[in-house]
Amino acid sequence: MLYEIFNSFKKDFFTSRIDNEIIQNLNPKFELREYQKEALGRFAIYLSDGCPIKKQQPPIHLLFNMATGSGKTILMAYQILYLYKLGYRDFIFFTRLGNIIEKTRDNFLNSLSEKYLFAEKIVINGREIKIKEVENFDGVNDDDINILFATTSLLHNRLNQVKENSFSFEDFKEGKLVLIADEAHNLSSETLRKKLTKTEIEDKKCWENTVIQLLNTNKNENILLEFTATARLEEDYPGILEKYKDKAIFRYDFKQFRQDGYSKDVKTIQVGASLKERVLTAIVISQYRRKIAEKYKIILKPIVLFKANRVSEGGYNLNINNLTPQIIVSNQFKEAFHKLINNLKIEDLKNLQKIENETLKKAFDFFQKNNIELENLVAELKNDFSKEKCLSVDEEKEVEKKQILLNSLEDKNNATRAIFATEKLNEGWDVLNLFDIVRLYNSRDAKSNRPGKTTVAEAQLIGRGARYYPFKIKPEDDLFKRKFDLDSENELRILETLYYHSTTNPRYIQELESVLRKEGVVPSNIIRREINIKDDFKKKNYFWDKGLIFLNKRKERVGDNIFSFAEAKIEFDYKNKENIFKLPTKSSEERLVFDDKKNNNNQNVKEITKVFQLKKFRKNAVRAALDKFPKGTFESLKKKFGKLKSITEFIESDNYLGGIFVNVIGLGDVLRPKDQSKNFFLSSLDEFEIAKFVIEKILLQFEQEDKKYYGTSEFYGNKIKEIIKERAVLYLDAEEPRAQNMREFDFSSKDWFAQNEIWGTDEEEAFLRFMDEFIQNKKVKNKYDEIALFRNEEFFKIFDFDAGEGFSPDFVTFLKERKTQKQFFYQIFIEAKGGGFFDENNRFEKSQEGWKQKFLLSLGKKAKIIFESENSKFIIYGLPFFNKGDKNPELKKEFEEALENKLLV
Repeated sequence: MLYEIFNSFKKDFFTSRIDNEIIQNLNPKFELREYQKEALGRFAIYLSDGCPIKKQQPPIHLLFNMATGSGKTILMAYQILYLYKLGYRDFIFFTRLGNIIEKTRDNFLNSLSEKYLFAEKIVINGREIKIKEVENFDGVNDDDINILFATTSLLHNRLNQVKENSFSFEDFKEGKLVLIADEAHNLSSETLRKKLTKTEIEDKKCWENTVIQLLNTNKNENILLEFTATARLEEDYPGILEKYKDKAIFRYDFKQFRQDGYSKDVKTIQVGASLKERVLTAIVISQYRRKIAEKYKIILKPIVLFKANRVSEGGYNLNINNLTPQIIVSNQFKEAFHKLINNLKIEDLKNLQKIENETLKKAFDFFQKNNIELENLVAELKNDFSKEKCLSVDEEKEVEKKQILLNSLEDKNNATRAIFATEKLNEGWDVLNLFDIVRLYNSRDAKSNRPGKTTVAEAQLIGRGARYYPFKIKPEDDLFKRKFDLDSENELRILETLYYHSTTNPRYIQELESVLRKEGVVPSNIIRREINIKDDFKKKNYFWDKGLIFLNKRKERVGDNIFSFAEAKIEFDYKNKENIFKLPTKSSEERLVFDDKKNNNNQNVKEITKVFQLKKFRKNAVRAALDKFPKGTFESLKKKFGKLKSITEFIESDNYLGGIFVNVIGLGDVLRPKDQSKNFFLSSLDEFEIAKFVIEKILLQFEQEDKKYYGTSEFYGNKIKEIIKERAVLYLDAEEPRAQNMREFDFSSKDWFAQNEIWGTDEEEAFLRFMDEFIQNKKVKNKYDEIALFRNEEFFKIFDFDAGEGFSPDFVTFLKERKTQKQFFYQIFIEAKGGGFFDENNRFEKSQEGWKQKFLLSLGKKAKIIFESENSKFIIYGLPFFNKGDKNPELKKEFEEALENKLLV
């Protein structure tokens, strides 16, 4: 497969291809993640002339198979701008469902939307670009990005039926067209069919055929980009595999998405009680979640989704303990729910407390501890789940009409807390703050021990709801990743967990979980593991009782100490050919058809080159050029240059634009001076264009050089027992190597090792064996009377000095020298890395993880201990990565030498 060939390349080979000018033109609140950069890098390489991989025959047709919630739409936005730079102007976005069209139209066109994907101003090559929605491509502006939005059925009809506003395949033969297909698995219906009926054979204008025919109207120029989470790139679908063998350029499935920490965890709650009590359980847990968020100053309005069948097996009379026997559609539930909320009483919540459920108990304990009386809780629930704060999307027309509201559920001004739905939200629904799904029915549709369509649809809905709601607790936290995988007892864990509520139905839940495992939404098997500080260690080891661990902090880089282009390492070499500006010649040519002679009105004027300094240009021309760029505002410039006082200073000072020289090529009568004491014959428009040319090249360097954070060189002391947790509960995927038991290493007998286990890799076990031998060395025993080694289960991070990148070293070792006149303490950070992280030389320097090793090795020289003590001195070191040396024996030797040099020499 194409993506497998690309997988063999280093990731930085792709990420280095990201176009920084395009990044500047995306909404800055949507920062590209590493896997998104990789996908876009692959795309850029594939389109390049120097692509190292054999390409398919034209036209270009590529598939991005990416998990629900992984940000496919931001990739589309980037690609639209990227292709614009390559000369494309016309785009068709299409998909099967109308609600996806409405959502994407809002994301691409509505600059007031919270999910608008572009910058306030889009500037490409110094020109401001507009994005326009069009009905067809007749008479469109070639300077704009023109997008036609259509459902697949509408696009099919307009191409194959002669009507008003329709167009034909012939209309696309001359232009360059980009087709963008979302939920693209719907395009493979013909490929999936094993047999075609006579009607289907006669009607070759099916979806797949229509799109391919449109793509082929200009084979050498047109491009089709498909995006889907459901690509079916498995052996069960040989036709799909063959079709996409040379087209599937990137695959990032939900399993990888979840393992990388970008999704919520999923829990099922089976409550053997009435529907009324199950509904109340969900909204009480939802309110508990909201209160937890408020406690930590996180803005969150959690959503509860009540999922019904179009025809239920029972009515929804929430005032009785059993469902009524008649067949009633789901509309009745909404009426019953509103009645329940309106008539809610304290007694209802007291009865709910009798249900044995761990999360429900935590909720009521929290309410009590924080003085939230049941009376006040009832009032809150009545307000938060009132009728006007509930949204129904039962019908297709309702979904399309309410799509904008559904697309803004995370917005502060959207008060929705509950949604009533049937099956209309399984595809194309973007929501991050869905935390509870309540199944209102109890039927199963499994056949021959295989989950039915309803179960599969339910799993897909859970997958959409499992998108992570971003929040931070510490400044260094990754906004978009789970933070409490290794701290499952933390009350904030509920903000990283989606609950699926149902009545007690073990067979159905088993079927559902099997689909969720297959889709990668939940691990195939979870194993609970614990890491505890050993009792003997707590009693006897000096470091647990009195020891300090020194850690640095991450701070935002606001340019306080940068006051010039030179300080920011921004250059503009006017002698570089790429930095020479050529003025339009404004010449013309007349030629007789049968005569070789030319009549050129500038034939006697030669081109000459002159050097200009921007400080001599008209100030309004340079200011107008700056205004063309989103990063040309004073606020943006101030972030980069902390000492900057005004835009005028930026334009006039030699430290900034005023000190820039530029080579200009033009005709002699334009560049020849009229008065040597004044500027040359440049018009204000010429100066504007030249300034815009220079400013664009300078601002492009902002992204390349701009590092938002840095790690402080100061390391501050903390008590070890306040940083390293006494007990850590881990829920590990059984497929992970670290979930296996490391029985061969005897943790209990090692008084220098703090914990009872590490649940680590083979490489980490090899490191512990190495350290055991090292500690038994007589030189070590003679020099140190206290040694402690801790496994770091993400208890702490240290931050790279250059870019503020944080990481959790696998181990930290503490040593105390035997009593001398001054007490010396050593703190050593160690990372164990297997061969899977090697670079091409079977080393780590040029690998993706190489920056961590470089940072660790710099600690000895750069780390400053912030701690005052007359009798003690604290020293911090980092070591090269430990590797057991199977592929490169030199690595183990280098580690050993570094360790001895730091501690024994």
